Amino acid sequence: MTSEITLFVNPTAGRGRGARAAQPAASALRDAGFSVRTVLGTDPADALARARAAVAGGTGALVAVGGDGMAHLALQAVAGTRTPLALVAVGTGNDLARTLGLPVRDPAAAGRLIARSLKAGRVRDLDLGRVGERWFGTVLATGFDSRVNDRGNRMRWPAGRLKYDLAMIAELAAFRPLPYRITLDGGAVREIEATLVAVGNGSSYGGGMRICPGADPADGLFDITVVGDCSRATLVRVFPRVYRGTHVDHPKVGVMRAATVEIASDGLTGYADGEPLGPLPLSARCVPGAVRVVGP
Repeated sequence: MTSEITLFVNPTAGRGRGARAAQPAASALRDAGFSVRTVLGTDPADALARARAAVAGGTGALVAVGGDGMAHLALQAVAGTRTPLALVAVGTGNDLARTLGLPVRDPAAAGRLIARSLKAGRVRDLDLGRVGERWFGTVLATGFDSRVNDRGNRMRWPAGRLKYDLAMIAELAAFRPLPYRITLDGGAVREIEATLVAVGNGSSYGGGMRICPGADPADGLFDITVVGDCSRATLVRVFPRVYRGTHVDHPKVGVMRAATVEIASDGLTGYADGEPLGPLPLSARCVPGAVRVVGP
């Protein structure tokens, strides 16, 4: 493997943590003997074009510095190639880094771990989800949680996580179960009333909410968590349990596994890795070994 690697930086991640994190991560990598080239973009499309050019040019690894949005963008550059992806997780959620067992909000430690892993050849193949031409590493979310995302994205104030907490409260006030049509592995269409449907390649979203706690990103299957037609009071009681993953024990919650899933419901947006994919219906498939990742 070439000793030249590419640092793919989002300077605005985590309220500026991305820019501050790039330097200690780069220093740790250079101290280990790597030549580090930094890639920035004027916007996401420009950044992705530059990352793809680095991959096509034979970089030894693409190291994404930022949060889940930056990790999601980096996946679009490396998926289906043999270029390994590494993460310096300094964003708000950092769920892909959590899935991979990587340091969170400690760029120097992440840089050192990446350097050790690259030198030792600790690179493994992991599955990714694919919706059309878009890849995702953690969770495809639809329903109550995607409506919270929609509302939070429309809010200009406050900033950060508080915005989404307020959006959740507002969505609870208007909460009602939604009619879904779900098809697994090309089988029969299932018509259900559900609060949310989450398709997990990884286990968590939203900064550690373990919505699909049993998901294994190396088994070739999605874990599909369905929160059924529960009342507002039940949702308020059950939803906090998602941080421990114990919500799946509730009788209104079910988990299914499949390699492909089609989800339809009117008026909903799908989000993958926290990024909007577009309105339902959406079809996702699990692609085994679609990305090489650097890890412990």
